Amino acid sequence: MADEKLVKRIKEVGGKQAVEEWRGADKKIDLTGADLSQADLRGADLRGANLEDVNLSGADLDGADLRGADLCEADLRDADLREADLRGADLHGADLSGADLTKADLHGADLTRTNLFGTKGL
Repeated sequence: MADEKLVKRIKEVGGKQAVEEWRGADKKIDLTGADLSQADLRGADLRGANLEDVNLSGADLDGADLRGADLCEADLRDADLREADLRGADLHGADLSGADLTKADLHGADLTRTNLFGTKGL
């Protein structure tokens, strides 16, 4: 279950700052099922985060670090993932239709049943 305090903070101050504050407090990033559509998460450190079933449609994740993140069943339609680091991320069943993956690193990512229709940059 998503930590509602973190979700609220992301919407208040922006994703990168909120995640840095959260990580600084040694808290695990759990945004399971959260609605973060259109969120600004540019450059955010989301390594190993639980983002299962999260709505990130239209979100800006340009340059985000998503290494080893769990993005199973996540909604990433039309998301900006340019230069995002998705090495080892679990994208099983995620919807990336229309997403921009230009210069994104997908080495070792699980793309089983992932919808890549209309993605850019592959």
